[in-house]
Amino acid sequence: MMVETLEAADRCIHSHNNTCMLMPNTPKAMLIKTLLSCINLLTVTLNLLVVISISHFRQLYTPTNLILLSLAVSDLLVGLTVMPLTIFSQQSCMFIDKITCTFSYLMSFILTSASVGSMVLTSVDRYVAICYPLRYSSMVTTSRVKVCVSVCWFCSVVYNLILLKEHLLQIDLSNSCYEECVVIINYITGAIDLVLTFFSPVTVIIILYMRVFVVAVSQARVMRSQISALRSNTVTVKKSELRAARTIGIILLVFILSLCPYYSPSITGQDITGSIDSMAQFWLFFCNSTFNPLIYAFFYPWFRKSVKLIVSLQILQPGSCEAKIM
Repeated sequence: MMVETLEAADRCIHSHNNTCMLMPNTPKAMLIKTLLSCINLLTVTLNLLVVISISHFRQLYTPTNLILLSLAVSDLLVGLTVMPLTIFSQQSCMFIDKITCTFSYLMSFILTSASVGSMVLTSVDRYVAICYPLRYSSMVTTSRVKVCVSVCWFCSVVYNLILLKEHLLQIDLSNSCYEECVVIINYITGAIDLVLTFFSPVTVIIILYMRVFVVAVSQARVMRSQISALRSNTVTVKKSELRAARTIGIILLVFILSLCPYYSPSITGQDITGSIDSMAQFWLFFCNSTFNPLIYAFFYPWFRKSVKLIVSLQILQPGSCEAKIM
């Protein structure tokens, strides 16, 4: 029995068909493991701060921030579930049991779809805010955003349950590491998924933000010509909306740049399962969950202020939720 176990372990490490990408115990590999663990910790910490900030301070309870909250929850779950399991799979050639394997793929797919959906919602929100500013408050309400976010998450769960139906019903874990926890999606299903979760949402985001950019440029020219004191409040509001559009535009750009390598094998028809390229593309996409709160920190003063209140534990004081953040 022990001989069989040793032989299985030897096949796990030395097989040429190995898809379990292990990192050798070299200084460079240890540095990479440490870096990935730090990214994981940073992702969880920063997104937890975003979730606490928007959930606690009532002044931040705006339609736009509710969409950002949905995105932060998705990023937080990536840091809590997907990243640790990925790091573990790169450090160990042990079997991942059926439940863990299924959970890992399901969470990864659901969170990807939820993130894409949240990004589409943010682009729609900024489109309405910039292109129809007088109708924004009546068209985009807190209750409507809650419904849209809920529908986004519900559709993500249902869609990916259907997508991974065969994988959920039967996972081949009868062999050793080189066949561990691999999801296989047929060509037609993969093509449909590529259209629904990549081409369609990215096209919508680009079209909407091209329109936002054109309108924002024209509004900026108008604001420069408005020097009358009677219109100073209007100018301030427009500047605020334009800053928000710029920030979310950067978030969307970073998201698309992270998403393209993630889907590039499907677009080109390459099979890079288990390769170093595959590992790098996955982690580039995962790092988008780290980039988002960093972008908030650079461009949103309210996030920096709320972080100070959270770190100093002032949020534990009575009435802290009413604090003026913006």
